[in-house]
Amino acid sequence: MPAAKKSSAKTKAASAQAKTVAAPRRRASDDPVESIKASILDHLTHTFARDTAGATPRDWFLATAMSARDHLTSRLIKTQSAHNDQNVRRLYYLSLEYLMGRLLISSLQNAGVYDHTRQALEELGVDWEALRASEDDMGLGNGGLGRLAACFIDSLATLDLPAIGYGINYEFGLFRQAFENGHQVENPDSWMIYGTPWELMHPEYQQEVQIYGEVENVFDDSGNYRPQWVNTHKLVGVPNDIPVPGYGTETVNILRLWTSHATEPLDLNAFNEGGYVEAVRNKATSETISKVLYPNDKTENGKELRLVQQYFFVACSLKDIIRRHMRVEGNGWHNFADKVAVQLNDTHPAIAVAELLRILIDEESLDWDEAWAIITKTFAYTNHTLLPEALEKWGVPLYARVLPRHLQLIYEINRRHLETVAAKWPGDNEMLSTCSIVEEGGGKQLRMAHLAVVGSHAVNGVAALHTELLKKDLFPYFDTLFPGKFRNKTNGITPRRWLLDCNPALSALITKTLGRPDWPRNLDLLQALGKEADQPAFQQEFMAIKRVNKVALAETIQELCGIEVSPDALFDVQIKRLHEYKRQHLNLLHIVALYRRLLQNPDLDMVPRVFVFAAKAAPGYDLAKNIIRAINVIGARINHDERIQGKLKVAFLPNYRVTLAEKIIPAADLSEQISTAGKEASGTGNMKLALNGALTIGTLDGANVEIGEEVGDDNIFIFGMTVEEVEAVRNAGYRPYDFYYADEELRAVIDWIGSDYFTPGERHAFAPLHHSLLDGGDPYMVLADFRSYSDAHLAVDAAYRDSPRWAKMAIMNTARVGKFSSDRTIREYAEDIWNLPPVPVK
Repeated sequence: MPAAKKSSAKTKAASAQAKTVAAPRRRASDDPVESIKASILDHLTHTFARDTAGATPRDWFLATAMSARDHLTSRLIKTQSAHNDQNVRRLYYLSLEYLMGRLLISSLQNAGVYDHTRQALEELGVDWEALRASEDDMGLGNGGLGRLAACFIDSLATLDLPAIGYGINYEFGLFRQAFENGHQVENPDSWMIYGTPWELMHPEYQQEVQIYGEVENVFDDSGNYRPQWVNTHKLVGVPNDIPVPGYGTETVNILRLWTSHATEPLDLNAFNEGGYVEAVRNKATSETISKVLYPNDKTENGKELRLVQQYFFVACSLKDIIRRHMRVEGNGWHNFADKVAVQLNDTHPAIAVAELLRILIDEESLDWDEAWAIITKTFAYTNHTLLPEALEKWGVPLYARVLPRHLQLIYEINRRHLETVAAKWPGDNEMLSTCSIVEEGGGKQLRMAHLAVVGSHAVNGVAALHTELLKKDLFPYFDTLFPGKFRNKTNGITPRRWLLDCNPALSALITKTLGRPDWPRNLDLLQALGKEADQPAFQQEFMAIKRVNKVALAETIQELCGIEVSPDALFDVQIKRLHEYKRQHLNLLHIVALYRRLLQNPDLDMVPRVFVFAAKAAPGYDLAKNIIRAINVIGARINHDERIQGKLKVAFLPNYRVTLAEKIIPAADLSEQISTAGKEASGTGNMKLALNGALTIGTLDGANVEIGEEVGDDNIFIFGMTVEEVEAVRNAGYRPYDFYYADEELRAVIDWIGSDYFTPGERHAFAPLHHSLLDGGDPYMVLADFRSYSDAHLAVDAAYRDSPRWAKMAIMNTARVGKFSSDRTIREYAEDIWNLPPVPVK
């Protein structure tokens, strides 16, 4: 047989064999429901080797997630091809946290296949709720910083903006919180123990980075001084991509997360000699870097690990950004800043300024001025805090050990920066000290916020008040030195996750009322709901949905806390990270005051209240953990006291996370946003709760100010001192004992908490809290705001009794907070900071 015919025969035989093997696979159908069913069953059988009879809810979840991922992957490839073909300008978002939650529903909704997938699973006889519950929250973040980043990458894709998010692929999240005798107990959050179906590993794009070592002074062949970073320890970062689909668009961007590996995972000689632990020590040490989100930094080892984590993800990300750019541009540094925009989300990635400088000078041999021009055109920085103690600083000795070359470069950046300062304020040594990136007092420290400000072309705050305070109080000297650099970008939330996904009944009512199913892409459309706010029929529908959500939350409270609560009570919610400035202890003082009033007058006419808390305290934050225990222990006493006739209940839900927030927020009546004025940068929980029809009780702090402006004074409960009043009281010499002695009820409540009434046999159980409020100086002025806060709650009580009034207020909150969509926020970033045009994918 001629060769050509033999080849043809072999091809036909191979084709026939392939058809035989592939026959059991189900073919796609023109019917979308049938096509999805076929895809799910195909993955169940061929990806996970399960049959329908023995499949568990998790098997069904995995198969469904893989089916959804298939749909997203084809769009991802099309998106990346469009971006590459057009050589677009891209945004690269660097964040140490992405609090993603569960991805199944949001992925299905954004991909436009949610309804068809639900129907497909129902026809297959699969329990949808059991399937959903099988997915773990992704342990990639802690609080508002990570949740904001997750909202932003959703909006970036929805707005067709070319963007990639970069972070760390933590094997363990912050921790799983439990309570024992009221104490917070931290258990490993092993969310990755069974892997995740959403990640796409790309080992071909792995990056090698170096740490430790020392810097040698050498000269090149032209006699020029060329410092060399030598004797370093090498690490490998392997990227794992999570597809991020936009809503109502074809765009699918990626979140690229780095996993750390050793360059040589096994010492074979040590292993063969029986040193099995020593053989894998390098592997274990290297993989520790992406092991846990926020290792406790109370120890020097913890601090060092945090620094290494930050540098690892920044170095990997910058290498990847440069690889992408050079793939198209060759050695085109001339237009790097034209094609690359990098946003530093807080100070955690601020080392990127020095790392890019190192690459440009040490590896690419650019001169300083050219390199610095590229850097300052590339980077922008988002500040997230007004607390000086929260602005990241690193000891110089630690930097010298871990990143010796970067320390040299930061010193040189600072030297040149201080020349500019000296020219602006000649002879002003105090201003030189204030503006310096290196803090000289005590042990030398590097001020990472200063480095980020100096190395960026734009610095933004995250609420109008926050940005003004940045310019006025935190960085007034930089605002003068760099006019126009500081600008505001008020935070926002994605309405897809925080209304469409978590509150489907309310979403359906909105769609029916507006006649516009596209409102999740244009939240300003909600303003039309205001026309219905006075209509009794609409009020009844709106509040009936709220009550159903409250019934569901009551069941969750019973399941998690063993507390029976009435859905007819007012659900008063404070859910956020546990921190003194967020003032959960102010809420607690008011609860104890209500309890005392009820004990002294059991017939007191008050609206029954259920106080709902959810919060984690950082493992090393002892006072925050003491506040948690106080809420739990005092709450337990209140919950079991029959004398108050069930008028007061306190539930602290353990292990706060996105999935729990999605249950609490739609059921909330009242949103507690009670930080000391001038301390909360923005807040985003306040936006989520208001969007779902909760009324805010809050100070004029952060985004509360703008929420009040949007919803109107009649639809919010504002209390407490303003920023200016806080400053005036502090400057006059704040004395908490003055308020303690002037207010009999407040004094009794504080003394009661300081006794052993709630903790028999433990006289000093809440001594840290008691000390903080009085002898510790009450740093966040809880006592000063207590009476105003208590009076505001009386106004809440009166409003809730008037059902039509409360319903109207709730509806107006939902109708008027469209401004707080993260789509608006990201559009402003794109136009004002990133110069990033949208690129629709056809």
